[in-house]
Amino acid sequence: MTQPPRNDQPAENDQPPSADQQKSAAATEPVDDLITTNHSVTIDGEQLSYTATAGRIVLRREVHTDDKFDGPLPKAEVFVTAYTVPSADPARRPVTFAFNGGPGSSSVWLHLGLLGPRRVVMGDVGDLLPPPYQLADNPQTLLRHSDLVFIDPVSTGYSRATKGEKSKDFHGYGADIESVGEVIRLWTTRNGRWMSPKYLCGESYGTTRAAGMARHLQQRYGLYLNGLMLVSAVLDFGTHEFAGGNDDPYALYLPTYAAVAHYHGKHGDRPLREVLAEAEEYAGRDYLWALARGSRLTADERAAAAATVADLSGLSADYVDRVNLRPEHIRFLTELLRDRRLVVGRIDGRFTGSDSDYGREKWSSDPSIDAITGPYAAAFNHYVRAELGYANDLPYEVLTDRVRPWSYAEFENQHVYVLEALAAALRTNPHMRVHVDCGYYDLATPYFAAEHSFAHLAIPADLAGCVEFSYYEAGHMMYLHEPSRLAQSDALAAFVAPARS
Repeated sequence: MTQPPRNDQPAENDQPPSADQQKSAAATEPVDDLITTNHSVTIDGEQLSYTATAGRIVLRREVHTDDKFDGPLPKAEVFVTAYTVPSADPARRPVTFAFNGGPGSSSVWLHLGLLGPRRVVMGDVGDLLPPPYQLADNPQTLLRHSDLVFIDPVSTGYSRATKGEKSKDFHGYGADIESVGEVIRLWTTRNGRWMSPKYLCGESYGTTRAAGMARHLQQRYGLYLNGLMLVSAVLDFGTHEFAGGNDDPYALYLPTYAAVAHYHGKHGDRPLREVLAEAEEYAGRDYLWALARGSRLTADERAAAAATVADLSGLSADYVDRVNLRPEHIRFLTELLRDRRLVVGRIDGRFTGSDSDYGREKWSSDPSIDAITGPYAAAFNHYVRAELGYANDLPYEVLTDRVRPWSYAEFENQHVYVLEALAAALRTNPHMRVHVDCGYYDLATPYFAAEHSFAHLAIPADLAGCVEFSYYEAGHMMYLHEPSRLAQSDALAAFVAPARS
């Protein structure tokens, strides 16, 4: 294990600090606590040797008083886990910066579920393993093709604001992009990787962050990316907000309702793709028309709409009529299998669970989140100490509400919409490509909503080919489903491969 040297700069003052003052400051100021270990993983019969570096990087802010430079002063300590292959040529070797979403999520899901060289073994729907859980090598790791840097935003994982700083100053769209972007710049600079191909991989809200980050890195640092990997994308919050006057989500969620209903036997032996095609056609035209008509629908038109939505979603026509043709997604997940005394998962509609009673309007918790939190928390807390050699007495915040309220001040009086930032980044750097992964059973970020968003991306027609989609018979974290994990790993590997040629 090694601890790299730091490159701190002394503060500027009119009077140089005394020796005692310097000693006191050095004793109290936070420092990077990075630990490096050496490992290997066997892939297709060959050994891949790599280094893992885990720990917290201190972020600093520049301070000027009366036009005098008084900084940099520490503001946050951000936990990262980086995997590099020392034998590779850094000019050709890509590096991928990865993070999850929430807001309030650590990067543990992408880290130990899909991308990293080690992964959690927890089973899947119908065959979940009991605690204690296991870790295994991941021969499909993206480390085969790209170095990896996993970032936990402030207040997630082990990342915290420094003493005297306000955590809430980091809890917002713009502040979050600025702090995570600073981590990317620091890591790129300290590791001599400005000439390497660079990618971002974000999941869920991490895709919102990645889209805004691509533009931020261009404008703030002149750092241009080779590509974005967006896992379960949400770039237009208007497609997800079931609010008065906004009918779009009801239509955009309907194909996923149909997929989940199909999984739970509501469509008999019809092929999934056939059911989805029918739902997409109705949602994209007639359903929106019916919702827009409101009370102007005739009784026959309303009955026909209720019957069609019911047939597709697996709900009863009476229920659809009672909710005014607008089944909201948590209500759908509570209602779909009520007759079986089961509730359905939002993150992954394949999962089901029990509740305290079955007369409630909305379930009390997401059974898919309940199923995965324990395995991932146990695996990481063991892995970071036993294999990466990093120890910290702070709780590792896997998924926390401490970041709330999350500020969207940049979008005051409008819904969050980062398609403009992504389009500007693509127009500025037409060599950047975008890969989008969608799970058919994902009720958090439905695939039809992602398609709708990208159909409104303001880029020239000759750039349309820079965006590609992959689909999986799985949920929000499609890598929980083993066939999907294998296929997704191959798709991401193929996406970064051109940068290595």
